[in-house]
Amino acid sequence: MTTLPSTPQGTMFLKAAINGGRTFADSPAVPVSAEQIGEDSSRAIAAGADVVHAHARTADGGQTIAPDDIARMVRAIRAADPSVVVGTTTGLWTCAGHQERMRHLAAWPVDALPDFASVAFSEEGAAEAAELVLARGMVLESAVWSMADLPALLSSPTLARNVRILIEPETPDPDRAVAECREIAAALRAAGVTASLLYHGYDQTAWPVVDAAIEDGVETRIGFEDVTVMPDGSPAPGNAAMIREVRARAAARQGVGATI
Repeated sequence: MTTLPSTPQGTMFLKAAINGGRTFADSPAVPVSAEQIGEDSSRAIAAGADVVHAHARTADGGQTIAPDDIARMVRAIRAADPSVVVGTTTGLWTCAGHQERMRHLAAWPVDALPDFASVAFSEEGAAEAAELVLARGMVLESAVWSMADLPALLSSPTLARNVRILIEPETPDPDRAVAECREIAAALRAAGVTASLLYHGYDQTAWPVVDAAIEDGVETRIGFEDVTVMPDGSPAPGNAAMIREVRARAAARQGVGATI
């Protein structure tokens, strides 16, 4: 079983989500090819990220979890920097449906497995996919997008084996996104969930949600998957710049926030 790096006490855990489904049309700095993903992963860690979350791409740039594409990406990352801890998605948008997802996960090469993988509990077959992630020897993260996803997560047999729960509000309203993060976090804690919690937003909610995570003392992530601009609205020059910005914002608030 893979283990993920721990973060020193008092230091916020920060994940770099370096590409998602973004393309060069979103930013010329988005890493798309396996080699670009490898190089950018190394830069992200050097800039202050604890781990990297990356989406493998097909030859035409589409998102994929097909075994050959996952292996190509993971090997490129480890060739660029063997110290990088890398995770990826199992999202249904990367394949034809749950059954194909399960076939793909089962066929990921053992010598090129990601260190961790995320499963969204808004999706069909999430509990089964989560069990397979663990059975393959990877670390599991589970994601919830709204309060409606909590029953499926809380009843899942893998609940206690998550390294963290990702809270990903879908609303485009920044204030509502922050409120939803806090509502879901409170509900998870009330239900007895002890795994780490991670907030992250998308586009206009990304930076406000990062700031809320810092304030609440929970984990967060940043990168082109989530946002393409800096907090002032200027184009982000790269994932590393966004990572350094989060670290600076966290340092400025160190010792101020409460912990959920």
